[in-house]
Parts: sequence; C-alpha cells; structure tokens
Amino acid sequence: MESSGFDAGELATLLDGRWAHVRNQVREALDGVPLPPGDDLDVESHRAQTYEQLHLLVKSGITDLGFPVAYGGRGDAGGSVVSMEMLPGNLSLMVKAGVQWGLFGGAIVALGTEEHHERYLRDIMSLDLPGCFAMTETGHGSDVQHLRTTATYDPATQEFVVQTPDESARKDYIGNAARDGRLAVVFAQLITGGETHGVHALLVPIRDAAGQTLPGVRITDCGRKAGLGGVDNGRIAFDQVRVPREALLNRYGDVDPDGTYRSPIASSSKRFFTMLGTLIRGRISVAGTAGGATKLALEIALRYADARRQFERPDTGVPAVLLDYLAHQRKLLPALAKTFALHFAQEELVTTLHEVRDDERQQRELETRAAGLKAVSTWHATQTIQTCREACGGAGYLAENQLAQLKADTDVFTTFEGDNTVLLQLVAKGLLTNYKDQFDDLGTLGMAKFLAEAFVGAVIERTATRSLVQRIIDRSGRDDILDRGWQLKLFDDRERHVLDGLGRRLRRANRDNAFEVFNNAQDHLLRAARVHVDRVVLEAFVAAIERCGDRRTAAVLNKLCDLYVLSNIEEDRGWFLEHERITPRRSKAIIEAINVLCGQLRPHAVDLVTAFGTPRQWLTAPIAT
Repeated sequence: MESSGFDAGELATLLDGRWAHVRNQVREALDGVPLPPGDDLDVESHRAQTYEQLHLLVKSGITDLGFPVAYGGRGDAGGSVVSMEMLPGNLSLMVKAGVQWGLFGGAIVALGTEEHHERYLRDIMSLDLPGCFAMTETGHGSDVQHLRTTATYDPATQEFVVQTPDESARKDYIGNAARDGRLAVVFAQLITGGETHGVHALLVPIRDAAGQTLPGVRITDCGRKAGLGGVDNGRIAFDQVRVPREALLNRYGDVDPDGTYRSPIASSSKRFFTMLGTLIRGRISVAGTAGGATKLALEIALRYADARRQFERPDTGVPAVLLDYLAHQRKLLPALAKTFALHFAQEELVTTLHEVRDDERQQRELETRAAGLKAVSTWHATQTIQTCREACGGAGYLAENQLAQLKADTDVFTTFEGDNTVLLQLVAKGLLTNYKDQFDDLGTLGMAKFLAEAFVGAVIERTATRSLVQRIIDRSGRDDILDRGWQLKLFDDRERHVLDGLGRRLRRANRDNAFEVFNNAQDHLLRAARVHVDRVVLEAFVAAIERCGDRRTAAVLNKLCDLYVLSNIEEDRGWFLEHERITPRRSKAIIEAINVLCGQLRPHAVDLVTAFGTPRQWLTAPIAT
C-alpha cells in the first residue's frame, strides 16, 4: 500500500507472527458464521444464544487446538490461546469458550492422568460434556491456598465427601454453573486419615444429562451483570456429595484405597504452586483477549475520527477532520502505540507458554510474566476503550457502535483470572532473590514470614531478547530521546533503581514487624512490578522491529515505538525528574516530540490498526464502516 508509506502485507505478516496459520484459520472458519453478540436479549435468551454459538465454534474446528493429539486434539497450546484473541466482537462467547475448553478442559489435561483424559476429553472438545471450573469462593477470591471447601476421603466406601462448610465457602462466580454445566472441576482441601494435604482438584457432577441439579448440590444464579450477559455465572454449594476415589485429578497427589496419601512432590506449598502453575493458560488468554478488544475499539474510534469533520478551518472554510486535531491524536495514537507494544509482548509470552516444559525456573518466570502482562493489558483495555468511547462523542455511546458493550464486557477482566493488584504483587515477589525456594505462599503472611527470616535483595529477570537489547545499548553513543539505546537504558535503569530501593526498604523487616514493613512498602512493590513490565514490553517491541524485513514498515514501527516510550516517560516524568534521570528541558522536549510523532503517524493510523487483522465480521459499528 504505497500511500500508507509502509508495506501493509509485511506488517500484517509480522503481527500475525508464529501463529499466522491459526489466525487465518479463525478468519476463514468464522467467515459467514452467525456469531453476533446478543442484541437487546433478556438474560435467558442471551445465554441460550451463546451456548448455541459454542456449537458453531466446535464445527469450525478451532476448539480442539490445545488438547492432546492422542485424544483428537492438535497439541497446540499457543494456537489455542491465539484463537481466543480472535473473538473480540462477542466476548460472552469468548469467555464461555474459555471456561469450557481453557479452564475446565485445561484443568483436566493439566491435573488429570491418562484415565481422566481417555474418559472425558473427547466429550469436552465436542461440547457433549459442558463443565465448570470451580475454584473461587465467596470468602476466598485471590487467596486460593486457603479455600475452605473440603474433600474428605472415606476408606470404607473409597469415596471423597465434598462439603461446603458455610456460605463463605460456596463456589462463587463460576462460569457455566447457572445454566449449562454438568461436571465441575472443584478445588478443595483434601483430607484423609484426619490430615489435610492442601488444595486439590476433583471432578464433581452437578447436573444430570437432563440438566437437573443432582442431590446434595445447590446452585444459585449470580444474576444479571454489568456485561458478559451470555455467560451463566452461578454459585455452587455441596452438602455431603460423594464422588469415587477416581474423581481426584491425581497427577500431583493421589490417595490409595486405604486412604494413604502419595505425591511426587513432598512439599505441600511447592505442590500447590506446581498445580496452579499448570493452569496459567487462562491468565494468558485473558491478556490476549483484552488486547483483541482494545484493537477493535481503536479501529472503530480511528475510522470514525478519520471520517468525522468538526469546526471550520479559517484558512479553507472547510470543516477539519477530527483526527487532524492534535488533541484527538493525543487521545488515540499513544494508546495505539502501546497496543502494538503489548501485542508483541503477548506473542513472546504465548511462545514461552508453548515451549516451556517441566522446568521449575522457566515455569516461575512464565507465571511472573503472565501475571504482569495480564494486569497491564487489562488495565490498558479498560482505559483505552473508555477513551475511544469519549473520542466518538455521543455516537460512541450508542449500542450499535459497539464501544459501550466492549466497555461493559471487558470491565471485569481487571479482576478475574487474578485481581490485577494482587498479580502485580506476585510479579514483584518474583523479582526478589530466593523467591523460588523460600516463599511459603502467595499471600501477605507468607511474604511477611519470608522477610522475617531472610535477607532480601533484588534481581532483574532477563528476557530472551536481552542479547539484542544489550547490543543496541552498547552501540548507542547518543544522548538523544529518539535514540533506541538511550531509551532502553533509561527503562533498564528505572527498573534497577526501583527494585534496589524496594530491597532496601524490605531489609528492615524482622519477625516482629514483617507484616508492617511489607504493608508499608506495597506502593513500592506495585511500582516495581509496573516498571518491570514496561521494560519487558519495550524489549519485545524492539525485537519485533528487528524481525521486520521491509525498511519502510520498520520506519513506521520505529515511530510507534518512540511514541510508546516517550508517552511512558511523560506519564512518569515526575519520577524521572525527581531522580534526575531527565532535566526539565528534556521533559519539555519529550512532550514536543510526542506531538511531532502523533502528526507523523496520523496519516497511517487507520492502516496501522487495520493491520491487526481483526475478523471483519466483528466490525459492525456504522460509524466505522
């Protein structure tokens, strides 16, 4: 596309990345398939429509991507995550699909053994067995290690007795529970011989084939939500529900017929973290789907801004195009630049997920990266979709123009699959030395115990692109805000400084004041995580530009990368000025450079966002067509 100043095909290929074949399969499979979101439907009708649409996904052939080849799947974990990114125009469908094939099916794959796989996976892939992922409890959301549902083994009958001890222990906000689920993966404290062995997962039937609730199971509807109306969230409570010994998903812990507990992992805390680590795909999918929704919102807003005219120009007497106003560019183009950056970071994350094996260090690094990108990506989606709505004025508030629904449906992304604030604390903990061996749990008390017993220093996790980044820094001899080496070094220096400061604050802890020290440093902990993610995202963007084979396309991407960097510095310029990393003069120069970059990128804006290749059926807003 000569008029764009870059090769649209080259950019699309770069953005499609390693899983271009999956993205193209989804585009082709969904072409002409009726998968619109519910339009003015009541709750029951919307849920029924979404469930029927799940069957259309099965027919498309994309739902078996992440399952083992031995049971009819394709063994493509990365492709499975990428396929979910391609459903931004119907997020109820995406979430319900994620529950069925990602969480429910994924838990059985990850935590079960061959017997479970052989018995259940084919029916899960075909949707003959709809299910639930029952982890969260009313009184325990983020604190999974202290869930209170129990599964007590009875050796006389070789059964587990699943019990909800009180209302705070009921399973809450469980997708597929209120209407369609028949089998649930239930996380509970496993008890045998009077001893508790920590949280394990069991398969517990909750409805029969006719859809009737089974004895001892109580299901209530969470009711109408702000968004995601097609997802049937419910609450589940159990009253002495018995399941056979084989219902235990026993990859990491098993119970013999006589009640003897066995596990290949001796440490209960390590066993718990290992089990949770295998379920990381859901968190990564949420980050990717948030990115897909952000891209759709930006395409709507940028297409509208490129066509809408407002106020006459005094030099021509012709109304100016909305996107020609710097203030409008400032709203949308830095958000577009960050969306590109997060796209490439997400691709690296998915690649790591796809390739990681049973390596504890790699698994921990994957968990840390997934937590950080999920938090930053979902917050970016929430902020950007709101900005897009405002940028479209009253038109953006109309339901037909999609932004209101995108805003409602993505709002919960910041708190499900891990509350973002908790996740950023997890990121920061992962950056502290000795974390892998000495933390007892994810919660505040575990952190406090660690601080009371060990010296805390800080390390910076290095990405796979670090050698490239170091070469760029080393060959940089310019002290210029548009010099990539200067930018990389600045982000690196900020992360080091913040982490070092955090380490110094946490050294003050002893057995008596550990919780207080940790609590008082939470703001610092969260900042450490944010600047770490900023650095990782920038390095992913830089690596992607290096892969670009077309000079003109790379030049446009370099301007986008500059805009991402300088906008980040502008937002945080208080820190950079306070710590004398930039001068007041340079701060002003950065603001001016952002304005110039916005003007330079403005002619390419619509083509850039279109290059993400969002399936055309999802772009239905009249203001964008």
